[in-house]
Amino acid sequence: MNRRTRWIRLTAHRVLAATALAAGVTLGAASPGTASAGGTDTAGPAAPAVPLRVATYNIHAGAGEDGVFDLDRTAGAIRDLDADVIGLQEVDVHWNARSGFTDEAHELAERLHMRVFFAPIYDLPPTADHTERRQYGVAVLSRYPMIAAENHDITRLSTQDPNPVPAPAPGFAEVTLAVQGAFVHVYSTHLDYRPDPSVRRAQVDDMLDILAEDHGPKILVGDFNTEPGAPELAKLWGSLTDTAPTGGKTYPAIEPTKRIDVVTVSPDVTVTSVHETATDASDHRPVTADLELHGRGR
Repeated sequence: MNRRTRWIRLTAHRVLAATALAAGVTLGAASPGTASAGGTDTAGPAAPAVPLRVATYNIHAGAGEDGVFDLDRTAGAIRDLDADVIGLQEVDVHWNARSGFTDEAHELAERLHMRVFFAPIYDLPPTADHTERRQYGVAVLSRYPMIAAENHDITRLSTQDPNPVPAPAPGFAEVTLAVQGAFVHVYSTHLDYRPDPSVRRAQVDDMLDILAEDHGPKILVGDFNTEPGAPELAKLWGSLTDTAPTGGKTYPAIEPTKRIDVVTVSPDVTVTSVHETATDASDHRPVTADLELHGRGR
């Protein structure tokens, strides 16, 4: 899998910084005392576990279970999670009238005073009466500095093509965060929704190839569009752990019947608690996990 950066966009409250490099992207400097990129992957006696609260939330383009677009309501639901980092799915950036052509990624970051990386799945020309490109995809919000970010290609079956065939396309977000002296890789994904599992199976293979190139703690979150026990997800559980194997259902938001919104972690991450939150701000419920990082990463 080619790990080149397809599209990079960062913002923070009162901060905007992005320096593109040939082999990646530097998105901010580590705070004083942060481990260097060449540090070891495992923690020793001088490296205690680092707490991190992570969430995943499919925001339904800012529309609630009632179908009403209300980005303030979306922001309030995210704020109530009190998470350090949140993987978002179904994020509109100047997409169309359903979300008022809003740049949801940056609007949410501004409201929540967080940094953001947006990774479009689709990047289309503007409509006749607008100047901004129409984009839709996934994002990561973070309280911690983003040291690097990439929008990876994985196999997709386009919803914009009337006769789609599976092909590599962007929209698998990865950010590297500097968290109290540790580096951690966080990924936000949105897997294919169709009944045929073949595309999701290919997406799992692609994601695992990307994760294998990284070192240290890893956290993969997202809307898997199938329950964790589905056969096409089986390969994930060799290198990752489902943080809530007996967790509550997440979809639909009111009277949910499926658990398809998942937080997963690598072996050097300890899970201390996980819960889903009952809210009708989207058609999905968010899932929040309290974690401890034991590796330093790079």
